[in-house]
Amino acid sequence: MSSKTVYFGYGSNLWLDQMKRRCPESKYVGVGSLKNWKWIINERGYGNIIPSAGDIVYGLMYELTARDEHDLDLYEGETYQKQIIPVDFTGTRDNPTKEVVRALVYIDVERKGASSPRKEYIYRMNMGIADALKEGIPAEYIDKYLRLFIPPPDARALEFSDS
Repeated sequence: MSSKTVYFGYGSNLWLDQMKRRCPESKYVGVGSLKNWKWIINERGYGNIIPSAGDIVYGLMYELTARDEHDLDLYEGETYQKQIIPVDFTGTRDNPTKEVVRALVYIDVERKGASSPRKEYIYRMNMGIADALKEGIPAEYIDKYLRLFIPPPDARALEFSDS
């Protein structure tokens, strides 16, 4: 890892394209996980993680420039608190590794109760889930944690025709 800030994205920032738009200088570096944390949708309708013994949160990790981190602060807003947490980093499929990395994680420490996702968030999460699976995040994790809150995309929408 370089001297840039390493960021652990666990919600809609699993979507590689969204991250590139939000943080143009960011670089995807691989998969990470946080043991004893659990992924939920909080009362605001967005992804959050809460301490939970025996659970795990997977995410995608990015190197951020100072400008990227500033931009991400604006996107994440005032409700998320920035924390530096040790993350188990496993790299990419092409370049696997095993190390613990101190990573920037945004956590809403005020809203820790589970709720329903905002409609617009479901689409972004489904795009992120597709990327997460391609990058090696286990399907079992997606099914056990994320699909409790995020319904899969409606296949009928893909069959739309103008005729």
